[in-house]
Amino acid sequence: PGPRMESLPEAVLIRILASIPAVDLVLVCRLVCCQWKDLVDGAALWILKCQQEGLTGAESEENAENWQNFYFLSKKRKNLIKNPCGEEDLQHWGEVENGGDGWKIEELPGDFGKEFPSEDVHKYFVTSYEWCRKAQVIDLRAEGYWEELMDTSQPKIVVKDWYAGRSDAGCLYELCVKLLSENEDVLAEYRSETIAIPQDNDASWTEISHTFSNYGPGVRFVRFEHGGQDTLFWKGWYGVRVTNSWVTVEP
Repeated sequence: PGPRMESLPEAVLIRILASIPAVDLVLVCRLVCCQWKDLVDGAALWILKCQQEGLTGAESEENAENWQNFYFLSKKRKNLIKNPCGEEDLQHWGEVENGGDGWKIEELPGDFGKEFPSEDVHKYFVTSYEWCRKAQVIDLRAEGYWEELMDTSQPKIVVKDWYAGRSDAGCLYELCVKLLSENEDVLAEYRSETIAIPQDNDASWTEISHTFSNYGPGVRFVRFEHGGQDTLFWKGWYGVRVTNSWVTVEP
């Protein structure tokens, strides 16, 4: 019989383990023996996997938890909001409040509007003469962010949204994002002020953002809600325009 795995030099064993999918490393390989557990829990293996897969930007401090979390969070980084720009009408948006004539999706730049800063965005949602609101609830576990990661590491949760008015109408805009527990208790909350855009504005798009950190254990859901209305009470769709909403979990 050939040499046993435990007789291999540690550097060689790390290179072998680095070729194994990350989830299997944590859920399977870590349970094989004390040596493998130490390697999976150590920094060297995750530094190598980051280098192999071109993931850069982790903290220079060779902290095992930092590197392992950096790897997983970098691989999973994506916008967790579905249909952020209205390409699928109102699909994936729940708890919809259709005040006035309700929500409408329009093509950029729209009447009395401006093009969006990014060429990747082609549509926006627009509100009416009474309050229009819509929301999404993101299930973090369903998106691959397991309980221990959220409770122990508490990675940053970054939320962003873009809003604009028509240059011929005033409007109001609000954003409210909540971090919820398993039972949907509110563990942290960001609520913007009610932002008033005056009539005769320049119709430029404005980004609003907030970063949640050190929010404590127990976060399982993110509830994102935004909305607005016009201030002239004109029939139709003269209220605030919103698009390119984002929620990301950052390394």
